[in-house]
Amino acid sequence: GQLPARRRMSDLLRRLDTTGRWIEDLLLSGLLVALIGVATWQIVGRNLLGTSLVVGDELLRIMVLWLTLAGAVAASRADKHIAIALLDRYLSGWQLNGVRFLCHAFTAVVCGFIAWYSWAFVQTSREFEDTLLGGTPAWWLQLPLPIGFAIMTYRHTVHALRFLIGQPPSEPTVPQETADA
Repeated sequence: GQLPARRRMSDLLRRLDTTGRWIEDLLLSGLLVALIGVATWQIVGRNLLGTSLVVGDELLRIMVLWLTLAGAVAASRADKHIAIALLDRYLSGWQLNGVRFLCHAFTAVVCGFIAWYSWAFVQTSREFEDTLLGGTPAWWLQLPLPIGFAIMTYRHTVHALRFLIGQPPSEPTVPQETADA
């Protein structure tokens, strides 16, 4: 028979979540491998070959920024970011959920401000036709900033709402194919 609409929607959301996690993990891993590769080339090139990439150091700085941002986005997806859990020892139940709601709501507001102002920064960079890496439009390389912070704003808002209704964020689900292996 046909699955009820709620079950189909739940399955769709689970698949979208799994796909999003896979894409984020792939991006994070790819950035890390690329960063290590460029850094290794810079070191080997300078020390053994007497040369290096002209834009290598600038590229490494940009990649570190992107990697840090991608890591923050990945940490925010499952509420695994760095936090000082001082009140967790003393509170429980609705009180702890209330404090966590406030923390996530505050984080969402801060990330929202950063997303807004980093978008303004990208627009200004585009207007002034700034370039990086020997001629690449700077706004292309800066665009991950507002996107990443917008994603974190969304996620922390969802986490805050879940704590508000007493349903903390759940752990990531393991796809059925992986669980059977």
